[in-house]
Amino acid sequence: MTDFASLLAADRGQKARPIHLVDKQSFASWVKKRPAEDRALLEAHRFDGKTAFAFALLPRGGEFEVVSAVKNTSNLSPWCLAKLAESLPEGCYKLAGGEPGKATLGWLLGQYRFDTYRSKKEQPERGPRVLVTGEAAKIDSDVRLAQASALVRDLVNTPAGDLGPAELEQAARDAANELGAQIRVTSGDELASGYPLVNAVGAGATDSRAPRLIELEWGKPDDPRVAIVGKGVCFDTGGLDLKPASGMRIMKKDMGGAAHALALARLVIVERLPVRLHLLIAAVENSVSGAAYRPGDVIKSRSGLFVEVDNTDAEGRLVLADALTRASEDKPELIVDFATLTGAARVALGPDLPAMFANDDDLAAAIEGAARGVEDPLWRMPLWDPYDDNLKSSIADLANMANNPMAGCIYGALFLRRFVGEKIHWAHLDTWAWRDPGKPGRPKGGDALGLRAIFEMLQRRYLQR
Repeated sequence: MTDFASLLAADRGQKARPIHLVDKQSFASWVKKRPAEDRALLEAHRFDGKTAFAFALLPRGGEFEVVSAVKNTSNLSPWCLAKLAESLPEGCYKLAGGEPGKATLGWLLGQYRFDTYRSKKEQPERGPRVLVTGEAAKIDSDVRLAQASALVRDLVNTPAGDLGPAELEQAARDAANELGAQIRVTSGDELASGYPLVNAVGAGATDSRAPRLIELEWGKPDDPRVAIVGKGVCFDTGGLDLKPASGMRIMKKDMGGAAHALALARLVIVERLPVRLHLLIAAVENSVSGAAYRPGDVIKSRSGLFVEVDNTDAEGRLVLADALTRASEDKPELIVDFATLTGAARVALGPDLPAMFANDDDLAAAIEGAARGVEDPLWRMPLWDPYDDNLKSSIADLANMANNPMAGCIYGALFLRRFVGEKIHWAHLDTWAWRDPGKPGRPKGGDALGLRAIFEMLQRRYLQR
């Protein structure tokens, strides 16, 4: 993983190249105060402060200063320094006026690289670009936030051939060992009897990629209990309802919910939030074989509800159902789940906006407020009760697909709600976990979408008590 800790430095008066931030309102007055050679250079480059991420280098003998356009100099976005971090020569830099605030995230993640599968000769390393900041007290938390996002990216970017249920388990074990948490993994016969939906979805995989339910616990028993649940479908062929090639191409990312859940759990622990944390990851591969579950099968879930399988490609909600049931058994006050659940959410909201569902209006408002505060956008969608009847089955308690082709992400959320215990506040994020095309600080590939919003909500909820 990128060494983010080396990319921020406390301001102790060290030499650093200045970065001047301008926007379309401030540029004209700023440029008037610059030397004539600066004005001539900026005019030659047609730099007018209006084009986001545009920047220019202003020579100063053997050194240089930087001027960069941002949307609003009085309210820096998390990503306004990302292009600079990607593009500037190695060295030490400092904002000419003010502090970076939220923009440290883009500075750090602008230097994220996933180069596991590239040779050193093809991708020569550059030296780091270090940002000097007077906000020394928040350096460690800024680094941890970048590390959490990078963990999501690394896990999602790793090809499925190298990251199956066993490797996802190992990532959780590594976290537990590092952070002093307890871990339990349920597999084999115990999984078949205790988590039959998880077992059924993963039954078609080979023994080396067998399904499992991963649980991690941390915190004081008397603190409020919070459960974080992640969909860990390490590769999704669609099962016997096979996806087309185009739909299968990036299905290594179908464990993106688990990646978010693990990264969030790490944040909760390293920031020492006063909660009793329960992380649950249902890790499976949805494969095709003679042992694969079939359309029309009826499976008794951990909760006791019988589920008819209308479509084997709606597998994520099945594995989450058993995990949500397990989480509910310990009566947490809050459950949050992450899942790359439906294409319908992407049709409705596109790739950048996770669909957020919540069974409590105050919880939904808290998540929306946190998302705005850290500029990690999401959009609340309705748990529309009248649609619930469309999950009926003619022979079982419910089906895993609706008898209606519309509102797919709502039906997915309504299905999950059946497995959340009474009087438990619950939020479900149907996230894409992927970027295509890339943006400054957010390259094409796996990405954390909704992670910072939920962590901010948890901080506000539990640190202010």
